[in-house]
Amino acid sequence: MVDMSKAQVWSWDTRPFPAFPSRSDIWTDAANYARGHWLNGRSSHETLAAVIADICHRAGVSGADVSRTYGLVRGYEADMSSGGRGALQPLLLGYGVNAAEREGKLTFTMRTGRSDAEVKPEELTRHSDLSSEIERVRAPGAENPGRVRLGYIRGLSEFETATTDAAFPGDEARTPATSELALVLSANEARATAERWLAEGRVARDTVRFSLPPSALELGAGDVVSVAQEGLFRIDRVEMGQGQLLEAVRVEPGAYVAPEEVEEDVPVRPVDPPAVVTPVFLDIPQLSESDAPQAPYLAVASTPWPGPVAVYDAVGDAGYVLNTVIEAPASFGLTLDPLPAADAGRWDRGAPLRVQLFSGGPLSAVERAPLLAGANAFAIGDGVSWEVFQAQDVTLVAPDVYALSMRLRGQLGTDATQPEAWPVGAQIVLLDPTVQQIDLPLAARGVARNYRIGPVTLPVSDPALRHMERAFDGVGLRPFAPVHLRARARSDGGCDVRWIRRTRLGGDSWFGEDVPLAEEAELYRLRILDGAGDIIRQTDVASTLWTWSAADRASDVGAAAIEVAQVSQAYGAGPYRRIEIDE
Repeated sequence: MVDMSKAQVWSWDTRPFPAFPSRSDIWTDAANYARGHWLNGRSSHETLAAVIADICHRAGVSGADVSRTYGLVRGYEADMSSGGRGALQPLLLGYGVNAAEREGKLTFTMRTGRSDAEVKPEELTRHSDLSSEIERVRAPGAENPGRVRLGYIRGLSEFETATTDAAFPGDEARTPATSELALVLSANEARATAERWLAEGRVARDTVRFSLPPSALELGAGDVVSVAQEGLFRIDRVEMGQGQLLEAVRVEPGAYVAPEEVEEDVPVRPVDPPAVVTPVFLDIPQLSESDAPQAPYLAVASTPWPGPVAVYDAVGDAGYVLNTVIEAPASFGLTLDPLPAADAGRWDRGAPLRVQLFSGGPLSAVERAPLLAGANAFAIGDGVSWEVFQAQDVTLVAPDVYALSMRLRGQLGTDATQPEAWPVGAQIVLLDPTVQQIDLPLAARGVARNYRIGPVTLPVSDPALRHMERAFDGVGLRPFAPVHLRARARSDGGCDVRWIRRTRLGGDSWFGEDVPLAEEAELYRLRILDGAGDIIRQTDVASTLWTWSAADRASDVGAAAIEVAQVSQAYGAGPYRRIEIDE
C-alpha cells in the first residue's frame, strides 16, 4: 500500500542511543522503541538480506538469492579469514536461515517450519538403499542437550559480552551445550535464539529417509514437506540416482514463532565523566622534621571527589611511573579580601580574611594551645611563592565562606618572602594531613619534571589526567632569614653589624644554649647596597658579627643598605634581612 521508494523519514528526537531507550527511568516512552516508533540507533543497522549478499559478494559468489530472508542485524563481526562459509555460518545459525544451491544459484531462506508441499503415500517410490518406503530414525534422548547457553554481544546497552540460558523443565542442572556468536543481539533476541536451538534440537531427533521419482525435482534442500502423514520435515540432503533419495529432519512451526514479550534489556549506566582534579604544588618549608626537605607538598582539590588520586612522574612526557597516591581532597580556596603584610612573632589583629572554599572543609576555630602547637596552619600564595600563617578564630559567614582572624603570620621562615599584600584571588590551602609530600630525590631539585595527576581508576594516558611540568627549589632546605639586624657606629669611624641566627629545624625548644645549627657550617653572606639596589660590597662571614672598618666605609661611596642572609651548602643563600643606613 506504501511505495517505499518514495518514503522519507525524519526525526526531531535527539535523545542519545543507547541511553534512549535503555534509560526508562528518564523517558517514560522508552517501551515504544521495541514497537519501532523511534529511529534512534536504527540508522546504522542493516537488513539480514543485505549482510548476507555483501558477504557472498566478497567471497566471489554473485547472484545469491536473498529475497526470502528477513531480519535486522544490529552488529556483526564477520571473520572473512575462514572464507565466505565461515563468515555466513554465525548469521545462519543466529537468525535461522537455510542455504542451498537451487538451479545453479545459492539460495537463502528463513526457517519457518511451514509446509511447502505434501508428499502423499502413493508418491513414494522404492529404493534399494531403503528397507521400506519410509525409513524412520529416532536419536537417543541422551544425545539431545536439555540446556543451551549462548554467548553474544549485548545490544541496547554498552555492547558488552553476555550470556543467556534456555533449558527444558527438569534439565536446569544439566551441563549446558555452549556456543558463542559474534552478533549484537538484544536480551530477548538472544533468549529466543537459545530457545529455538533447544526446541530444534529436541524435535530434530526424528529423521526420515524416503525416495521420490524424478518428476518431483521441484523439491530440494531447505523445503519443508508433509511426509505421508508422518509430520513436517525439512529436507536436508538429496541424492540423485535411480530416483531421488531424500533425507529430512522433523520440524515444528512453533519453534520459529518470535516471542511477543517487551524487550527488557540491561539499562545503560548513567554517564559519569571522570572528575578533573586541581593539583596545587606547594614548595614550602618542612611541616615536620621527618619530612624530606627537598620535596614539595601536593594538595589536590576536586568536587566531587573521585576517590584516590594517582600522581605519576617522568623526566620527559613519556615513561611515567607512579609517584604517590593522594587519598583525600585538600581544603582549597581563594581569598575574597587582600591580606597586607604583617610582622612575624606577633598577633595579626587586622581585619578578618574571607576565603571561599571550593574543595574539602569545613574549617573550624582552635584554642590557643593547639594553635601554638601548629594547628590551623594555612599556605597562601600565587602558586609559586607561599606564606605560611595560622588562624585561631574561624567563622562561617556564608556557604563555604570563612573569615580567618587572630593570625600568626610568616611562620616557618616565610616572613621574609611575604609581599606587601596578598591580593584578592590568592590561593589558600589548609595544611592538614590531606596535603602530602611527593617523592623527589635530592638530585632532582631544580630539574623540570613532568607530572600527570588524576583518579587511580584511569590509565596514565587518559586525557582526563592533569599534565604539569614543574621544577622545585626545595624550599625546605632554605635557611631562615636572620633577625634583629643592627648596625652600631664605632668610635674609630667604623661600624659593627650584628644579627641573631635562626634555625629551620629544632628551634622551638627553650632548652640549650642556642638553637641547633641545621646547616653543615655556620656561614652568612653580607652585602652593602647603594641607593639603586646595586651591590657595592659582598663578603661571607662565619659569625653573627661583622665589622665594617672606617676605611671600607669611606670607600663604599653611596652605601644605602645592609643585607644579611644565612648560607646553606645545599641550598645557597636564604632570604636576606635588610636595614637602611641613615647616617
